[in-house]
Amino acid sequence: MKTLPLRLNPGADLRAALSTALSAFHGEAAFVVSGIGSLCEARIRFAGREDVHCVVGDLELLSLSGTLGAGGPHLHASLADADGRVFGGHVAPGCIVRTTAEILLAVLDELRFTREHDAATGYAELVVRPLS
Repeated sequence: MKTLPLRLNPGADLRAALSTALSAFHGEAAFVVSGIGSLCEARIRFAGREDVHCVVGDLELLSLSGTLGAGGPHLHASLADADGRVFGGHVAPGCIVRTTAEILLAVLDELRFTREHDAATGYAELVVRPLS
């Protein structure tokens, strides 16, 4: 396992930037150890919902967790708005960094994460395989 500390700049799309960083590091499996920062726009899917909720404004990224791999990232975040109201859920594309996002990834050298349809859940779920 190797660690990959990242600082994402203003305007970066959180999901896309993490996928790009993992690819540039030649990794195929990683998980988020820590993630904090700020966003100016968040797109979050709440539990049990199909639609994505969009919030625009000054937002604190209180925590970020999840996995990254060939099937794309699966991330969850806790956010607070300018009034201190906290909300969170599944991170959708379009979460835009406001001032910074400080992320620590753990890259697993000998594994590959993919996402495959799971008949039991109806969703593309994590599949862990050794690298060949």
